Amino acid sequence: MDWLFDGEIWAALITLTALEIVLGIDNIVIIAVVAANLPPEQRDKARLIGLALAVITRILLLFSIAWVAGLIHPWFHVFGHPVSGRDLLMLLGGTFLLVKGVHELHNEVEEAGEIHAKAPGKFSTAIAQIVVFDLVFSFDSVITAVGMAKDIWVMVAAVIIAVGVMLVASGAIVRFIAAHATVKILALSFVLLIGMALIADGAGFHIPKGYLYFAMAFSVAVEALNVAVRRRRARGRAAHPRRPLE
Repeated sequence: MDWLFDGEIWAALITLTALEIVLGIDNIVIIAVVAANLPPEQRDKARLIGLALAVITRILLLFSIAWVAGLIHPWFHVFGHPVSGRDLLMLLGGTFLLVKGVHELHNEVEEAGEIHAKAPGKFSTAIAQIVVFDLVFSFDSVITAVGMAKDIWVMVAAVIIAVGVMLVASGAIVRFIAAHATVKILALSFVLLIGMALIADGAGFHIPKGYLYFAMAFSVAVEALNVAVRRRRARGRAAHPRRPLE
C-alpha cells in the first residue's frame, strides 16, 4: 500500500490521465460522426461498443509494449527519410479519415436539397470504422503513456479513467451533432483536419495538437453562438407569429 503515499505515482497518474483525455478528443469526434449516421436507437449502442473497444485496444497495446516500441523504430527509408510502422499507421489512418470525411461531406451536400430522407448507415459498417479509428488513435495514446509513467497499472488506470470521461461526454456530443446539420458539417471538417494532421505526422511533419484543438475549440464556440441565435429567433417567431395580410 506504499503507492497510496507515493507523490510521484499520483502526479504521473493525474498528468497522464489529463493527457489521455486530451488525446481522446479526436476519438470522440470520430465516434460521434460515425454514430450520427445510424438510426437513433442504435447510436448509443455504437458509441458504447466503440468506447469499450477503445479501452480494450489501448490496454492490449499497453501489455504489448515491446511490439509497440518496435513500431517506433525505422523499418526503411524513403529519400533519406526514415519510415517506421507507426508512420505507416498514421499515413493509412489519415488517408482513411480523409476519404471518410470527403465521402460524408459529399453526401451531406448532395442530399441537402433532396426531399427524401437520407438512408441510415449499417451498424456493422459503423462498428468496423470505429475499430479502425480506435486502432489509429490508440497508438498515440499508448506511446504517450509509456513515455509518461513507469508502472503498467498507472498507465492502465489513466486509460480507463480517460475513456470513462469520454463515455460521459460522447453521449451529448453524438446527440448534438445528429440534431444540427451545420454542426455535423463542422465535425466532418474536423475529421478532414485530423486526417491531414495524421498524414503530416506520418510524413515526418509534426503539427502540435494545441494548434488543432484551438482551431476546433474556436470553431465550436462560433457555431454554438450560431445555434443560440437560431434558437432565439425560432422562439421569437413562435411567440410573435405574423398575421396574414387581409
